[in-house]
Amino acid sequence: MSAAAVEHPCDDEPETLLETANRLIEQLPGHRVEIIGGLVTVAPPPDGPHARALTKLMRPFITAGLDDGGTEVLQGIGLWLPSGPEDYVIPDLAIVDADFDEHLIENNCYDPACFRLVLEVTSGNYQTDLRHKVTAYAQAKVPVYVVVDRKHGRVHVLTEPLPGGYDRHEVYAPGQEAPLPDSLGAEVVLDVDEIVRAGRPKR
Repeated sequence: MSAAAVEHPCDDEPETLLETANRLIEQLPGHRVEIIGGLVTVAPPPDGPHARALTKLMRPFITAGLDDGGTEVLQGIGLWLPSGPEDYVIPDLAIVDADFDEHLIENNCYDPACFRLVLEVTSGNYQTDLRHKVTAYAQAKVPVYVVVDRKHGRVHVLTEPLPGGYDRHEVYAPGQEAPLPDSLGAEVVLDVDEIVRAGRPKR
């Protein structure tokens, strides 16, 4: 995706990546702008099935009590990445410690240490979610990363972060249930068939 050129008051002072990202946010309302590995990425607004899948996904976490007490279930909260001086991502869904407000770092993004789980529902950018973000979240030491791969109709559960990725990567297909680690603070099992059907466009 390309962005229109913008005049700057001082041509000898190039924009920082954060300035570029924030300018794109203003120019492209509804798009998700992130900086991963020193590169600005722009994703188009999600479609209805994407939103429907997210709603289905929130329910088991809330039912398990993860939106009360020590944790909260949040959509679209910024996570500051250690991979670069201005890197950040905005996962579709996250389970965070209840005191996350005390861990604001910059640009409405929070310390990855307060994230127990991040979850992405793929759009056209499924390769970003299944490649670049795997490394980014692992380097940030996020304990659990879940990807709903709408293109292939699967749910990926990645755990045990290492510097280059996750040590465990389980893939679940419709008809299976995807259990999540007890480290979340509650027992949560995802119904893969329900989630995949919710994310599929109705024709």
